[in-house]
Amino acid sequence: MAGAESQTGILPAEHWTTQASDAPDMPDTDSEDESTASLTSRIYQYRSINGRSFHAERGDAQYWASNDETQGESLDINHHFCTLALGGKLHLAPLSKDIENVLDIGTGTDNSDFADQYPKATVIGTNITPVQAVFVPPNLRFEIEDCNADWTFAPNQFDFDQLFARAYTHIKPGGWLETHEMSAVIESDDGTVSESSALGQWGKFFIEGGHKLGVSFEEKKIKMPIGTWPKDKDIKEQGLYSRAVLEQDPKGYILFITNTLGWTREQILVYVAQIRKEIRSGQHHSYYKQLVVWGRKPES
Repeated sequence: MAGAESQTGILPAEHWTTQASDAPDMPDTDSEDESTASLTSRIYQYRSINGRSFHAERGDAQYWASNDETQGESLDINHHFCTLALGGKLHLAPLSKDIENVLDIGTGTDNSDFADQYPKATVIGTNITPVQAVFVPPNLRFEIEDCNADWTFAPNQFDFDQLFARAYTHIKPGGWLETHEMSAVIESDDGTVSESSALGQWGKFFIEGGHKLGVSFEEKKIKMPIGTWPKDKDIKEQGLYSRAVLEQDPKGYILFITNTLGWTREQILVYVAQIRKEIRSGQHHSYYKQLVVWGRKPES
């Protein structure tokens, strides 16, 4: 195990135990006794990992984040942060106000904003786990769908290697595809995020875990700060919300991956405590990179 970790650059779980001088700085609100409510529908039959719920493995779906309320709150904060980073915009593709059909793949509750902005469009949000909010605009609906499986939508209907091939088939001529993907690697330009820090180790879990799951990663292009260290007022505000995203539920992001790598719940909690400690210290000028790409299907 130690040899494998040295090859991947991941410090052993025991490293964080020896580094921890204090108990975790925030109480763990998860309980081993907590379980998802018993419902008859298969879509609510979640898996439980160390007291947190994750989507059930069906088909080719492999997603590493929790699907519980705590993680949902983190994603809601992330939506606001990403909107700030895009200058208050929900997208960069030059969409017309009269678009008819919109498909949000891997949706969250935040697509209500898109449906409100385009009231004439039919907006469909798909995910492998139920995420529908209680109150949604009348032009928005949610469906359970694995984007890696065959789609249930008609060809040439929507504005958007296998995922993109399927998307291209279903986009109508003249329609748009826009993707937002964030890098798991946290870095700095001034050396304040070292490879051996908890922040520096964060991305290594996802890279090695992704290799085990057969997933590849690509480099991102936009710097997204974590914390209030930037001097620019607007970027500082972005960093404030980005820090809130990570502070809200670091365990929900890292639990599945570290469990895949064989870490115990106690080892994960110690590492999560160190992540929170480094974020709050203000000594690490950290950021991650995000790639936003959009393109249009030819009219003919």
